[in-house]
Amino acid sequence: MTPSTAYSRDLGDELRGLRETCTGLSGNKLAVKLGWDPSKISTIEHGKARASEVDLIQFLSMCGKDIDFLNDFKRRYERAFDEYFVQVSGNLRTVTMAESTAITITSYSPQSIPGLVQIPEYADGLYRMTGVVTEERIPTLVQFRTDRQAILRRHDRPTCLFFIHEHALQLQVGSSEIMEDQYARLLFDTHTIRIVPANAPIAATGCVLWEYEKARPIVFSETNLAKVFVQDPGAIARTRLLFDRLDQIALSAEQSRGKLAEYVSRPREGHDDSGPHLA
Repeated sequence: MTPSTAYSRDLGDELRGLRETCTGLSGNKLAVKLGWDPSKISTIEHGKARASEVDLIQFLSMCGKDIDFLNDFKRRYERAFDEYFVQVSGNLRTVTMAESTAITITSYSPQSIPGLVQIPEYADGLYRMTGVVTEERIPTLVQFRTDRQAILRRHDRPTCLFFIHEHALQLQVGSSEIMEDQYARLLFDTHTIRIVPANAPIAATGCVLWEYEKARPIVFSETNLAKVFVQDPGAIARTRLLFDRLDQIALSAEQSRGKLAEYVSRPREGHDDSGPHLA
């Protein structure tokens, strides 16, 4: 069986939503109507198996969808099981599902504070600095970023480790008060922050490694133009080597708290204000 991917699980969940809203049928009852084994509905809706074109036609027709909808879904579904998958930056659903179902999240942010631990004011200022989205979209994107952080408050929250390069701390986003609040957020949250010292080399691009209980790990990287999801075993191995190296050169968790405490108390003037990539 082809291993599932972040996108196959996303599109499978979309099919599940269509079944529930358009037919009102359970998976078992729809399987009876289609003449399928009930397990087939489950594996397709969980993104564990690739549906054939005939399967998609039968499923979506039962949901009352027309040929235009079918062609659009089929076009998206063609790449669902690729080990390397690229999405436009405005697509928010796949990253949300992949992130929220992970049991372990390890990230490296060389240029800005990671999105999962940004305060809203910092996120707002970062979008305005980069200038890559229109002003009217900023409140929606900031709210989305804030809503994603709910996974850190769950009783079954993932184990998180954030490697943050000190250059990201030195970049002033917004006012001094915003930066102080952002440092305090990093200092007092319960997940693990490891600061990479300012004199350490900067890896060109930040990345996140999501790990799951019953699915293959995913490496995620984002630029202003695209989101990239990777499940290639070689890429996963190289990412683990990066995190092994960061573990060697980063300050310990206790040392990192000390460094953050220094930033909370120092004046926030005269720092670089060049625009970073979103992370």
